[in-house]
This record gives sequence, C-alpha cells and structure tokens, in this order.
Amino acid sequence: MKKIISIVFIVVMLSSLLVGCAGSGNEAGAAPDGKAVEIKIATVGNENHQSTIMAQLFKEELEKLYKGNVKVSIYPNGSLGGEREAAEGVKLGTIQMTVVTSDGTLPAWVPDIQVLSIPYLFENKEQAFKVLDGVISEQLGPKFEEQGFKHLGFGELGFRHFTNNKKEIKTAADMKGLSIRVQEAPIWFALMQSLEASAVPVSFNELYTALQQGMVDGQENPIASIATSRFNEVQKYLTLDGHTYAAVSMVMNKGFYDGLPEDLRAAIDQAAKNAVPKQREAIAAKEDEYMKQLKDSGMIITEPDKASFVEATKDLYKLDEVKKLVDPKLVELVLNSK
Repeated sequence: MKKIISIVFIVVMLSSLLVGCAGSGNEAGAAPDGKAVEIKIATVGNENHQSTIMAQLFKEELEKLYKGNVKVSIYPNGSLGGEREAAEGVKLGTIQMTVVTSDGTLPAWVPDIQVLSIPYLFENKEQAFKVLDGVISEQLGPKFEEQGFKHLGFGELGFRHFTNNKKEIKTAADMKGLSIRVQEAPIWFALMQSLEASAVPVSFNELYTALQQGMVDGQENPIASIATSRFNEVQKYLTLDGHTYAAVSMVMNKGFYDGLPEDLRAAIDQAAKNAVPKQREAIAAKEDEYMKQLKDSGMIITEPDKASFVEATKDLYKLDEVKKLVDPKLVELVLNSK
C-alpha cells in the first residue's frame, strides 16, 4: 500500500510540473526558456539603402502586428558581412534573416532567380510587380525552401542603369571596352559580353573604393543605390538604359521559421506582405529627388537609344551558358505573364 501511495504521489507531482511548464514556457510566442525570440536582420546597404528600408518597415509591421515577446534587430552597412556572407549566414542559421539583391548572391542556391537578370524583360514597374508577386513567387518559393530559405517577399531596388567615368553612352556600341562592376553571377558576365564590355565582380561594400581608385570604369545600379552610396562622387556619366528591374529578397532561415509558434509565423507573413508595397512606394517617392541630387552634383545624365541595347541583348537568354542557369521556359512564362 505504501508503494502504491508513493507511486501515485510521484505521478501527481510530475503532472503538476508538466502543467506548470506548459503554462509558462511558450506564452505569446516566447522562446521555450521564456526569453524573447530574437530576429537579426543583416543588410549590406547603409541606413538609407533600399534593403535597410525594407528591413525597417518589416520590423515596424511585425511589432505592430505581434504583441508577444520578439526582438528584431537590424544590422546595416555590411556589419555582418557582404551579401554572400549574409545569405550564407541565414542558410546556416547563424543569422535569422537578411534582405539581399534577389539576383545577386541567391542564384548560388536558386539559379532560376537569375531570370531577373535577363535584360529588358520589363517595360515598367507595374509589369515587374505583377510577375514578382505572382508567377516568380509561385515558381521559385518552393525552390528557396528546398535550400533552407523562407522567401518572404520582393522589395524594390529599381531599374538598373549604367554609370562610368570615361565617356557618355548614347548607344549600346559606346559600351565597348569599358570595365563594369557587376554582381558575382555568370549571367551578368554574359550581359557585359553581349555589350562588348568587361565584367568585373566586386563586392557592393567595396564598390565605392574600386570606382574611386579606377579599378573599374563603371558599375550598374538603380538610381536610389547610386545616390545613397554617393557613387556620383566618383562617377561622371549616368546612362538611363534600365536594363533590368532589380528586386531585393527578404529571406529567413527555414528551420528557424518552422520552429516558431504558429501565431508568430502568421504575423511574420503578414508583416512582410504589408511591408513590400510600403517599401516600393517609399523608394519611388524618393527617386525624383535622387535624380535631381545626381544632376545637381554634376553628373551628365543621358537617355540613350534603348532600342540599340535591346537589339544587342535580345538573344541572351537563348545562349547555352545562360540556358544552364535559367530555364528558357521560365523566361517565356515571365514574358507571357506581364
């Protein structure tokens, strides 16, 4: 009888402990040990860069939507490494989240995202938004998850344009012989080859110095990136060719995301959905201001013969080396979805 009473007592005590733990460990999405869920977001740009604005808006939206114990910290200026290091950190789980150029370093894991690097794919931003939020998200979201990333949405960098410090570019033929910094992805090398220019991969956070020291003649980036990074201080000519529409990707470690409470996952999804259009609007609102700033600084701004650029690059996506990276069927699907 004493043994039975002892067993019953032990069972009751264990049950009480388990109930107590369940009541105190995961309330309001807290971490199992009661500490706040920490989300570190790495960006390469400065506080005014599009990627950092995207991160800040996501943070604000999440804090409005979620009342649980979560702490979001943003690390701009490449303080956690360049885009490659940030993306690798997210994949490994040492960083929870990053905002990086979609077709920059991410093709190392999801090559088809380089569809955004196909030149002159979109005529305007509305076409780009429709495709990014539709067919590209649908087609590539599962591929990101296979690689350990939760793709939360596409923010805006903007249409990319060439700058250089050598000469005014009026037609595609004027690109011949220039050395242009590009992202470290083979498709960008193919683009430069089609324009008879030299492609030089340089990390974004080292680009200003590379331009200043003449390591490269020029680079290509959206207006906001050129202005906020002060490339006008070391570049004389801006060519408004709009060769590609550049997006930034908000990606989170998939294992981290899956391990969060359901209500926090839902809040993260909604925060990203809310932040995307706000970020796009914020960048668009500043573009005219940035253009004036660049012009006032002394840059020579040219609207080139865009048709010559389109003609020079029209078959790029059919090249064997490009087909290995991006399925031509995806390119055609995008072209038919605009």
